[in-house]
Amino acid sequence: MATDFYNIDSALSEEERAVRDSIRQFVDDKVIPVIGKAYIEGKFPKEIIAPMAELGVFGANLPEEYGCAGLNNVAYGLIMQELERGDSGVRSFASVQGALVMYPVFAFGSEEQKKEYLPKMARGEIIGCFGLTEPDYGSDPSGMITTAREQADGSWLLNGAKMWITNGSTAQVAIVWAKTGEDKSPSSIRGFIVPTNSPGFTARDQKGKLSLRASDTSELVMQDVRLPANAILPKSGGLKSPLMCLTQARYGIAWGALGAAIGCYEEAVSYATNRVMFKKPIASFQIQQQRLAEMLTEIVKAQLLVLHLGRLKDAGTFSPQQVSLAKRNNVSIATDIAREARRLLGANGILAEYASMRHMANLESVYTYEGTHDIHTLILGQAITGINAFE
Repeated sequence: MATDFYNIDSALSEEERAVRDSIRQFVDDKVIPVIGKAYIEGKFPKEIIAPMAELGVFGANLPEEYGCAGLNNVAYGLIMQELERGDSGVRSFASVQGALVMYPVFAFGSEEQKKEYLPKMARGEIIGCFGLTEPDYGSDPSGMITTAREQADGSWLLNGAKMWITNGSTAQVAIVWAKTGEDKSPSSIRGFIVPTNSPGFTARDQKGKLSLRASDTSELVMQDVRLPANAILPKSGGLKSPLMCLTQARYGIAWGALGAAIGCYEEAVSYATNRVMFKKPIASFQIQQQRLAEMLTEIVKAQLLVLHLGRLKDAGTFSPQQVSLAKRNNVSIATDIAREARRLLGANGILAEYASMRHMANLESVYTYEGTHDIHTLILGQAITGINAFE
């Protein structure tokens, strides 16, 4: 691969390379030909869901006993990388399904819940969404006002609203986080499996997006949604539970943003070597070579970063703060690379037939979601100094 300047392939197992190559081929064959049109139309290309499921993309790093691929975390990361090389919305779809829906069922659910939902989610028969962020509580999820009240018969009554929910209008199931205590303390936060066809549950598409247009984004509204007693994820408890899910998603994003950067870089190299100006390819000009050199340098550093993070995760020795560093760095450099690639492409860079401006717009959302760049800065600041700047 043109971006493998440090021979990263030599550090991958045969299985990891095979997984990456199969997803890369899928993206080339099924995603890239349709994603520009989907972006302009503001629709997720649902025809790719079944092929993604067949490839084992959903919950790929969860155990085989639940119908998942049982891959290690480096292979999972490579999947996210290749999907986002196609489009951030495609990676988001898979990331939400696996890291934010299937993972909490696996980590906090009962054995019955795991057997009921995980195989169907892995096959793409059930699509899920993750309801944590609220209209007034994004970076501070502890302030959520969504509540679940236990009734005399053991059922639950759910009320509240969630915002910026990927897959919201597509999902058959939502993992919704709500406060269950009378004092509305963050320690009372629990997770619930909520069928989206429940009376009182509505998903409204958010209009006017200029980013992640090939992704379904919704507001969820729950008005006296009655859930059975077994809807609760029994092992969930406190804010730590949804934050554990976010750590899983942020890990995938760190790899995914790298994929967007690779897509932009490869497009820039191809364009620069083929576009002729002043009777020679623009790749011969020093300013374009500098752009490409800077892009490649940041990509290689990001590759080494997530590869080692993946090995730490597989060894069980990684920390959420290490994931924050990778998410923060890789999204930031990908955003810069997308902008520079767009500029290298000149006027053609604004056309949908090229990927760089689409990636550039998408990455502005990735820069913000799953913990903003600034929030991850403060997480790292606390790790460095021992001082909590959030208080």
